[in-house]
Order: sequence, then structure tokens, then C-alpha cells
Amino acid sequence: MTDEAPSADMDPDADTQESDRTVIRSGREFEREYRLDADEAGRFLIDLGEQLRDGDELTIVDEEWELPFAFGEPVELELDYDGAGDPELEIEIELPGRTDESAPDVE
Repeated sequence: MTDEAPSADMDPDADTQESDRTVIRSGREFEREYRLDADEAGRFLIDLGEQLRDGDELTIVDEEWELPFAFGEPVELELDYDGAGDPELEIEIELPGRTDESAPDVE
């Protein structure tokens, strides 16, 4: 676990600049959890939101790894508020993967 937010930079030259990063590919499971201050989390979410708004692919990177992901529609957004005891708000987005397959021809 680290205190630094992963960057949501989408740099086409990232593979050549940081060749020592592990690229997370399809077929693998990957999970990381971060404990951040609100400012860092906000910057990460803004960067992520800009990638979601501007394209259909995003890349999330950390010092040791990068995760490129081509996403499809619809994006699922879930809000979960628990007001009992210590109030907590959980915000979750789920991005379906995009397939590059095309439909067969009908003749």
C-alpha cells in the first residue's frame, strides 16, 4: 500500500519511457488499495474523469505497474451511503471491457 495516488495519465510514449513497469494485461486479476488525502483522491478522480470523457480507453499507472483498459458502455455508477455510526459514502464505477469483435455477415 502506498500514500501516492496512481496517475491516470494517458501518455502514448509511456511504454518506451517506463519499460520497467509491469503492464497488467487481460487474463490477470489485479487489485490495489490506496489511503489518500482528499486532495490527492480528487486529482486522481479528475484525471480519470477526463479520460472517461475524452475517449474509450484509459491508462492508470503507478511507479511499478500500468493498467491500460479499453472500456465500453454503459458505465455503471453506484452510490452507497451508510449513515449509521460513523457515516460513510462509497462511490464505485464499473467499466465494462470493450471488445474489438464484429458481428458476422448476413447473406
